[in-house]
Amino acid sequence: MLTAPQFSTDGLLSVRARIAAAAARAGRDPAEVTLLAVSKQQPEAAIRAVALAGQRQFGENYVQESTGKIAALADLPLTWHFIGQLQANKTRAVAEHFQWVHTVDRARIAERLNAQRPHYAPPLEVLLQVKLGDEATKGGVSPDDTPALAEAVAGMPRLKLRGLMCIPADSRTEHEQRQPFRRLRELLGALNAGGHRLDTLSMGMSNDLEAAVLEGATIVRVGTAVFGPRG
Repeated sequence: MLTAPQFSTDGLLSVRARIAAAAARAGRDPAEVTLLAVSKQQPEAAIRAVALAGQRQFGENYVQESTGKIAALADLPLTWHFIGQLQANKTRAVAEHFQWVHTVDRARIAERLNAQRPHYAPPLEVLLQVKLGDEATKGGVSPDDTPALAEAVAGMPRLKLRGLMCIPADSRTEHEQRQPFRRLRELLGALNAGGHRLDTLSMGMSNDLEAAVLEGATIVRVGTAVFGPRG
């Protein structure tokens, strides 16, 4: 029988409690918010311990690092999300090993994922990363260009467009944190008013998940608060 390694799951329980409290403030069911445990640079033993505590959704940023961990943890019923910036030469590995991609920001990347998704696998669940600020280090499609990209991705048979994702600039107050999340929610609403049927907003991390839940997040991406600081 599998036993959990010596790794504290207190962080996982604390994050779940934070999500529940934020959902209560928003008048939402906590079950509407999926916790995505960001496991980049975490050892297999830590991921396994969190999984054995009931966590099933994990997010990875680096293709080369993640494929080995996915293989090593294949005995567990886990769902893997790619949440890093996606380069064209890494799309095949992502298409073959992950169930979700959060960071599609241009048609070329989507086309490669569509062509490289194995025929035996279900369509890859896709989110468009939207750039809401001017930070050069962050990728994303502009809000103005998002409708055209959504149309293109929605027409690709091996991809399933689910919604939008963002990584806003750091803000100190909850009021400031909520503003970009509100913009993303409104953009999703505009896409749905134009004929899409999108249901996913991936937004919010360790420091701002409450603001994200208040603005309608359906996935929050949390690493440090779940696993603790990376060594």
